[in-house]
Amino acid sequence: MSMSFDLKVSLKQRAEPSAQQKKLNRLIDKIEQQKVSLATWQNAQAEIQQHTRQKMLPVYSELHEILFQQLDQLWNLLHSHEFSKADMRQLDEKIAQLAHMLKRSKMLKDEQLKLVKQINTFYQQHVQQSTKKNKKVQSAEFEFNESSEQSVELEQDDFEQYAAEQKQAREQAKQLRQQQKREQAEQMAAQSLKTVYLKIAAMIHPDRERDETKKEEKTELFQQASQAYEQQDLFYLLKFQLQLEQNKGVGAKELSAEQVKFYKLALDSQSQQLESQIEEILDSFQLVKKVKAEHVHISDVYKTIDADCAELKQQLKWEKERLKHLKKVSGVEMLLGHGAL
Repeated sequence: MSMSFDLKVSLKQRAEPSAQQKKLNRLIDKIEQQKVSLATWQNAQAEIQQHTRQKMLPVYSELHEILFQQLDQLWNLLHSHEFSKADMRQLDEKIAQLAHMLKRSKMLKDEQLKLVKQINTFYQQHVQQSTKKNKKVQSAEFEFNESSEQSVELEQDDFEQYAAEQKQAREQAKQLRQQQKREQAEQMAAQSLKTVYLKIAAMIHPDRERDETKKEEKTELFQQASQAYEQQDLFYLLKFQLQLEQNKGVGAKELSAEQVKFYKLALDSQSQQLESQIEEILDSFQLVKKVKAEHVHISDVYKTIDADCAELKQQLKWEKERLKHLKKVSGVEMLLGHGAL
């Protein structure tokens, strides 16, 4: 809500604000800036997300299609051609990797996804069976290499799962902290809202004014305060009350320590609420580099998205080249020879 905040009424000349009032005024200025910042990010959020979708989704869609073709091609080759054990191991690793990567794809058709999941399940079962068996092989060295490769694969899978679980736990903890902060801020805001409104009403209620001109002014101010209360705009009411306190005139008592503490708590909770909202929007962009809201410009977000998109297009280009080779047995053998499947 953006009501005009103008208290240039015939209330007495304002005294020079005290050090405490200056502190509160600085906090008010900070909140004003945060409100502008939040509105800017809220307005930009939909556009940024749309820009991301327009730039990235077509590239992701094409990339997933190319990777699926690679998977399909290699899976068919595996069953129609004879390969050495070493080559088979490379092929199995590549196929398992592609199936694992694509199993949660939202870009593939249903029948493509069905095949991906079948292949992924096959390799998961294969790994489980392989670890249970103690294969007897002629070369002790070969046995050592094979088992160590398997354990590395398993360790990597375990590590990936562990890393994913840790990340999820951190995210959940962060969300919980943010939720608790928001709830505390909201609780504080709800308590403060009524208190502040009642104090303002006591100070400017028009029924208590005998001077007709002042009565009109106070009626208008009272209506603004009532509107702010209905819209639960605590920040507006706090500013309103502070200005009324400061407008009491030269020689008026300074705000009591209790009043200052109350204002500071209420304003801090407003600031915290705004900060959490801005952080949530920035988190939704999944920027590579974590930065504070005041140091991020909208142009930085667009630059990050464009850089990510350029990287993805480069990957797509490489995968298309790889697919060309995979369509011929000679091409597959060439890639296997270079360990670049």
